[in-house]
Amino acid sequence: MKFVENIQQVAELQPDYLGFIFYEKSPRNFEGIIPKLPKGIKKVGVFVNEYVEIVVSLVEEYQLEAVQLHGDESVAYIKELKQHLPKVEIIKVFGIKGAFNFELLKPYEEVVDYFLFDTKGKERGGNGITFNWQVLKDYNSTKGYFLSGGIGLEEVDELTTFFKTSASKYCYAIDVNSKFETKPGIKSVKKIEQFKAYCQKLTAKS
Repeated sequence: MKFVENIQQVAELQPDYLGFIFYEKSPRNFEGIIPKLPKGIKKVGVFVNEYVEIVVSLVEEYQLEAVQLHGDESVAYIKELKQHLPKVEIIKVFGIKGAFNFELLKPYEEVVDYFLFDTKGKERGGNGITFNWQVLKDYNSTKGYFLSGGIGLEEVDELTTFFKTSASKYCYAIDVNSKFETKPGIKSVKKIEQFKAYCQKLTAKS
C-alpha cells in the first residue's frame, strides 16, 4: 500500500494484513502517512537487507505489528531484530524457482513466526509470476507459511486445487500484490473484493 485514500478503501474490506514497503528501489516504496486502520488489521513493514536500527526505528514510527524480510537476512540478524522487537511478528521470505531445498529453513525455525514463499525473479518481489506450488509438498516444517508470487483472480481455480493437496497443509495466508494493482502501489478495490469473496468460500469449504 502507498496512498492514504487507497489504504482506507482497502482497509474497509478488512484484510488480515496490509503491507508497506520500505525499500527505495521499489516503485511501491512507502514514505507517507498510514491512516488509522480498523481493529484487527496488522500493519506489515517490508524490508530488504536493511540495517536493524532502521527497521526498529520505522516499526516504532509507524507502529508496525509485523516485519517481512525480503532480502538475504541471516539467523543472527533476525535474532538481533527480535531482541529489539520481541512482540513483532517476523516473516522471512524465500524465493522459489524450480526445485527448493527446504533444509535451508531449519536454522530459521526458532527465530521467525512465519515463512513466505515467493517466486524468485528479477525483482525482490512484485514480479507477477507464480511458481509451481507442488514444490511445497516437500515442505518439512510445521511452521505456517504465506503463499505469494503473482497470485490474482486468474489463479483461483489453481488455488482451489492446491488447497485440496497435502502441500497446502501449513499454508497460513495468501499474499497478493501486483496482480491487484492499477499501477504500483494502487490496488483495485473491486478485484480485492472479488478475491476476498472467493477466499471466504474456500475457507467455508475447508
